[in-house]
Order: sequence, then C-alpha cells, then structure tokens
Amino acid sequence: MYILGISAYYHDSAACLIQDGKIIAAAQEERFTRKKHDYNFPKHAIEFCLKSAKIKSNQLDFVAFYDKPLLKFNRLLETYLAFPGKGLKSFITAMPLWLKQKLWIPDLIKKELNFDGKILFPEHHESHAASAFYPSPFSRAAFLTIDGVGEWATSSYGIGNDNKIEILAEQHFPHSIGLLYSAFTYFTGFKVNSGEYKVMGLAPYGEPKYVQKIYDNIIDLKDDGSFTMNMDYFDYPTGLKMTNKKFADLFDGSARKSESQLTQREMDLAKSVQVVTEEIMSRMAKHIKKVTGEKYLCLAGGVALNCVANGILLRENIFEDIWIQPAAGDAGGALGSALLVYHDYLKNPKVKSTRSIQGGSYFGTEYSTVEIKSFLDEKNIPYSFVSDEILFNNVSNYLIDEKVVGWFQGKMEFGPRALGNRSIIGDARSPNMQKKMNLKIKYRESFRPFAPSVLAEEISNWFEIDRESPYMLLVADVKKEKQNLMTEDEQKLFGIDKLNIVRSEIPAVTHIDYSARIQSVNKDDNPRYHSLIKNFFEKTGCPVIINTSFNVRGEPIVESPLDAYKCFMRTEMDYLVLGNFILDKQNQPKFIDTINWKDTYELD
Repeated sequence: MYILGISAYYHDSAACLIQDGKIIAAAQEERFTRKKHDYNFPKHAIEFCLKSAKIKSNQLDFVAFYDKPLLKFNRLLETYLAFPGKGLKSFITAMPLWLKQKLWIPDLIKKELNFDGKILFPEHHESHAASAFYPSPFSRAAFLTIDGVGEWATSSYGIGNDNKIEILAEQHFPHSIGLLYSAFTYFTGFKVNSGEYKVMGLAPYGEPKYVQKIYDNIIDLKDDGSFTMNMDYFDYPTGLKMTNKKFADLFDGSARKSESQLTQREMDLAKSVQVVTEEIMSRMAKHIKKVTGEKYLCLAGGVALNCVANGILLRENIFEDIWIQPAAGDAGGALGSALLVYHDYLKNPKVKSTRSIQGGSYFGTEYSTVEIKSFLDEKNIPYSFVSDEILFNNVSNYLIDEKVVGWFQGKMEFGPRALGNRSIIGDARSPNMQKKMNLKIKYRESFRPFAPSVLAEEISNWFEIDRESPYMLLVADVKKEKQNLMTEDEQKLFGIDKLNIVRSEIPAVTHIDYSARIQSVNKDDNPRYHSLIKNFFEKTGCPVIINTSFNVRGEPIVESPLDAYKCFMRTEMDYLVLGNFILDKQNQPKFIDTINWKDTYELD
C-alpha cells in the first residue's frame, strides 16, 4: 500500500511516500527548485518520491494533505472580524491567493497528480503529532507539538498509543510560542520563518535583561505552560508586520534594520526570548507528565527545532527520554499526514522497534558512481577516483591540514539539517576554522556557531550528555575537562569579541557559553561518514569534526552533483568529494558562473 503525504502553500513544501508504513522517500521542494523555503506545490519532490518507488500516481492508494484548508480560512476570516477596521491591507493581500489557490487544494492536488483516489486532510497539529510519535522508538508516549499556527492550534499535547493519536488539549491562535519567537526574530532584524535559529545562536552573547519586562507586559504564563499574549504589542493577526510601535517603545527603540550592525540590545533581546521559551516548554512538559504519566515524550512543530530548549528538557529529567522529529517544521507534516492515514485511519499497528524507523533521516535523492562520473566527464571536470580506504585516509588528512571539504554522499537528508551526506566539514580543533568557514565559505554572520559531528560511541567522552543526538536537535556543554575557562579579562569582552577566545579543545564547535549543537554519528545509520570520522579520530585522538550544511547563506542545501560543484567553485572550499571522486580546487579550470548567486539567493 502506497500513501503520499504532501505539505504545501505556506512554507517548506514537501512530499513523502510510505509503503506499508515504511518511509520510502521524502524531500523538500526547495532542494529541486533552488528557492529557499519554497511553498509551491511540491511537484519535483513528488516526482522524486514516485520515481524512487518506480510507481505512477494512479498506483497510489491514498494521498494525505497535512492540514485542513477550510478551517484555516475560517480562522483567517474570524480574526479579521475580531479586529474591525484593522488589517484591510493585509486582508486584500491575502484574499487573491486564497480565492485562486488555497480554497481549491483538493482540486489542485487531483489535477497536479492526475489522481482520482481518496485524499484525506488531517489537522495540522495531528500531522505534527503523527510525525513525532509514529517514527519514534516508543510503543506509547506523550507528545507535544509547538509551532506558529496551524488551523487554530499553536500547540497541542496528547498521547500516542500503538496506532492511535489522541490530542488532549490545544493552545489557540493568536497566543503562540512560535509567533512570539518570530516576533522577536523580526524585531532583531532577521527573517521570520527562517532566522529563528539565528536568534537562538545569538542568545548566548546576551543577558536576560528583558525577561521580566516580557512577563510583566506581553505574556501571562500559567503554571501548566498555557499562556495568553497581550495583543496590544503585536500586529501579526491582521497586519503585514509582526510587532508595532508599542512593542518598540517597550524594548528601547525601533526594530533593527536587516543587515545593520548587531548591538548588545539585540543580543539581550535574543537571550530574553530564549529564556522565556525555555520556561514555557519546561512548564508544558511538566504539565504533560503530570496529566499523562507517560515515560517518554515526542516533539514536533517548528519550535521543536529549538535545540537549546530541547537540551534543557532532557536535562530536567521530566521524562525518561525524548525523541524529536528531525523534519519538525511544516515539511515534516507531509510525513506525519501519510503515517496518520496508515496507522490511525486504516488501523495498521505501529512498527515495533527499539530504534526509530526514521534512521538517520536519509530519504532524499541519491546519485550513483556512474551518474557522478558521467556528470564530471561531460563537464570536463578534473578529478581522481579512489577506493573507500584511500578516500577516508585522504579526506581526514585534508581536515588535519585545516582544509575545508565539501562532502556529498548517498541519500540527501530529510529535514533542515545536513547530517553528513550534504555537508561542509572541517577540523573542530582549529581555532581559526569558525571564522574562516563563516566568512569565506558560508558568507554568513560571524557570530553563528558550527555544529560538531561526533562518533556516537564517543559522545559522552566529549559532551555532557548520556545518549545519542542523531539529528543535531540537542544542545549540551562540551565536557568540563575539555573546556578552557576564560580569564576575568576575557569574560569582560563584548559579546562577539569572545568568539576569538579558544574556549575548549574543539574551539570551532564550542559556543561562547561552552555549549554545542551535537550530531552523533552511528555506524548503522551512516557507515561512510562514521568511517571518515573514525579515521580522523585514529590520527588525532579527536572524534569530533565540524559539520555545516552544504550551501551558502540563503541557498537551499545542495541536491545534485551540479549544485555541489557550483557551491564548491563559488566559495573558498579546498576539496569537493562526490562519492569516491575527489576534486582539488587547485586543479579546476576557471569557473564561469551563469548567475550572480549573491543576488539570486535572497539573504535569510
């Protein structure tokens, strides 16, 4: 039985195909169209999914769409009616797209797919809950879904038990932890639905000086984690902006302009909203534990990508273990809706496994050795082809020599993180590597930290964590004995100046508060990436390397060898590895770019 899940028309559209409950393929549309957060119908992603299973659309048994468009339209209308006289401009902007497209999604799906079968529409947070629970290693667990907004719900919790998902309670729009975080993202000069992780990365440079102001004026937080927001400070229900003048007056001036100099105020704002978010999530989790009594917790929704808050949840030991959907945002709704149809609607039992059926989340496109060679030969690109043994040996030597390597292997990851198959890698021990990779490879803000990939069996020797973190969704401190404590003078340095202090044995992946956003690499999930890091470990005694996504700022992660080659040539990367092919930058012919990529890829 084949079920296709689709998410589309808001941001991060995606498709996922499952066969008898097993995930066959999943991908985001942006990887194919090269348009970041592409919201259009995921035509290319669907084509890829069907091709992976070697089927046509008429062989699909069901199609599932990740939310209920009419309920969402109802929320839109009721919201405008609730604020009479406000939001006319926003209403006029939104209506044409609704009338032309979003209200006709069932017809659009039938037409685009040439599909006459049954199409089902779970609610948005049901899809998130299903994406969190069904792939998890637990036969029953509580779940928490948290994002900006679905139809009406902005967060929900409940219980997953074998093939059933039961939502016990919801928080409703406009009171939203995701939109609160997005409001601060907007106010600190970053892009909404894209720059939230930058706010999280900026937070350690700041002080929580606005926390009490937020509680006193903006949010009324209850013991159970529910809350109401004072909408006098926000424009997002009816306007085209997230915040208003009253919000600016409360936080010492107008919003920061995009790309302008960051000041201590933005850092303090980032720290403050991060602290409030962590408190809300903590109270929610404690309440869910109290109500459900479950041992385990599963999370999904865009806010579940807040790996700092996730790490705190884990350390508070509210639940024995937590599992987070790696495609926690709307893209994961495609997977959740398909699984919900298979398990909840069709009553098929949940797969029993002590490991997640998501594995390493490698469900995207893959290119064979023949296909890569054909591409290289056709373009007259110089390369060397080597065995696995020589490959791992050579690449680990490049890393030791502080070279930066584009690493393109196997199936593309599903979710926003590169997990070792579409990655740029470097030596985590180098004090210069963070600055070099930010400014010369990624062309992004210098404050942003890089994540470590560590051998799963070594994770507890290098980080303060006692379990694997396969999806880069947990933050923990670098092990105390690996840290270099800052002197009093160094502590007094202005936020970003602290970056230049060597804070541990692996400074390139150690944030200024000694934390790290960890990816553990399990041999079963990704044997090639594991072998590379192991080779590096045997030579250096360090089982940790830098792993950042294979793209430049504003560009979707590379999908194909052509995307990878272009990114390699546009940046100051030293080597590109495509499967077993090694490309040395020094041997490459002059690259004539057909586009001005710095203009093409809109800064996020």
